[in-house]
Amino acid sequence: MSLCDLNFKNSFVESLPGKEFLPPEEPRPQMTPNVAYSRVSPQPVKNPQLVSWSDAAAELLGLQLGDWTEREAAQIFSGNRICPSMKPYAARYGGHQFGHWAGQLGDGRAITLAEVVNPKGESWEVQLKGAGLTPYSRGADGRAVLRSSLREYVCSEAMFYLGVPTTRALCLVTTGESVVRDMFYDGHPQAEPGAITTRLAPSFVRFGHFQMCAFLSELELLKQTVHYVMDQHFPQFRNPEGKYDYLKWYSHVVESTAQMVVHWLRVGFVHGVMNTDNMSIHGLTIDYGPFGWLDVYDPEWTPNTTDAGQRRYRFAAQPAVAMWNLAQLGEALGPLLGGEAAVHEVLNDYQHSFRQKLLEMMGQKLGFAKGLPPGGIELIEELDRVLRLTEVDTTLFYRKLSELHLQPVKEEDFGHPERWWGVLGEAYYAKSPPEPALEAMGRWLKKYWLQWGVQDESKEDLVGKMNQANPYFIPRNYILQQCIDELEKGETRQLNQVMRALQSPYEENDMTRPFFAKRPEWARQRAGCSDLSCSS
Repeated sequence: MSLCDLNFKNSFVESLPGKEFLPPEEPRPQMTPNVAYSRVSPQPVKNPQLVSWSDAAAELLGLQLGDWTEREAAQIFSGNRICPSMKPYAARYGGHQFGHWAGQLGDGRAITLAEVVNPKGESWEVQLKGAGLTPYSRGADGRAVLRSSLREYVCSEAMFYLGVPTTRALCLVTTGESVVRDMFYDGHPQAEPGAITTRLAPSFVRFGHFQMCAFLSELELLKQTVHYVMDQHFPQFRNPEGKYDYLKWYSHVVESTAQMVVHWLRVGFVHGVMNTDNMSIHGLTIDYGPFGWLDVYDPEWTPNTTDAGQRRYRFAAQPAVAMWNLAQLGEALGPLLGGEAAVHEVLNDYQHSFRQKLLEMMGQKLGFAKGLPPGGIELIEELDRVLRLTEVDTTLFYRKLSELHLQPVKEEDFGHPERWWGVLGEAYYAKSPPEPALEAMGRWLKKYWLQWGVQDESKEDLVGKMNQANPYFIPRNYILQQCIDELEKGETRQLNQVMRALQSPYEENDMTRPFFAKRPEWARQRAGCSDLSCSS
């Protein structure tokens, strides 16, 4: 079987207006009014090599790598070969970046090959990221570097196994060519290895698709795009008479976005660049740029150096930013939704729904399987204050908290840190934390212990449920940087180990155990581990 034998369709291209793109001699921005996309072909690369492949993502397309040679896979997923049934394109959209309207943006380095209908009848859009110039490249080259491509590839699949709504990643291909990037925009450009990630999603439609139409008063194209999205992906919001229920569909997008952000908070994920053009209409995590994980518990932290001053996209702000972004989507859809009052009502529901989801999630993390007990909200708020007092690793803390339940610890022990330090101490970065921090943790543990102990399930069952909410493995930035360092030398050992470990992120086993550790000191200030930018 060849990849070209798959069941391709091109519904986006065939349902919406577009234009042909002829690459100019010199890259330059091109405005494309009144179209949803531009037809564009990937630019061939010198020496594509298939570096890594996700069997689980391939199953979505009904594929196994053995169905064709690795060489064919490298040719197709680098864009060097286009199957006859494919109609590649780059989508046009706009968006707010860091709270400011940025105008036309679009797929500057992403090119959709086609959609694949799998044997179950499901449709998956196949997109190459880093495949070359498009009219939306805004003067850039449309390429991507290895470091950003690997990070997106690994994290997409890790988030899937963590149970977080996400786009998927099929494979990682190196190009054999260099890409020049100024990583921190500080006047020090360097040549870096190039790579291409193949991404999968039901669609890559973003809030910005609708915002661009609204901004340019392209009301007919706005309606066409909405109808296309609803027909293809949300048919449940169209009645038998063919009438569209726009408001219920918008409410669904709001709800799924809220659920996604709750999952981010559960696993300690920080997206880093929640611009409206990076928000999926499906409530999926999309565009893994300068993302990060809460190694040290710090709700004010963002991994994005571009956002270092404003910290707009810090961990704790993600729920509010999501609501702001949804409000911008509601404004763009206003002509169809029935005005501001209807949008505000839906967003008010978001606030209530999000709070309920958040409290339910925190209850699961703390082991309150049947809901928060009386005083549970205060317990959560106090834990937030206690964890801020000294450097504590977020992931290790929750896993060690569950382990503490299986130790012979008594209520009176929490006034003596040495009696619980042997378990929880592994989550602390300092060997001897400040005394006030230890005393505060002891007081919190005593309150928590009293409330947790009145549940009517066995400790083993409750701990098991805690561990299904709190990951044992996450692809920390320093782990990914080690993969990048090795891969730049032509080695894949670490990447292969990580790809195995991420498939069982809630289990302690031989694959995940080597990665269950705090961020090492050498990674505290290293680029790629603590500091990241939008450069790719």
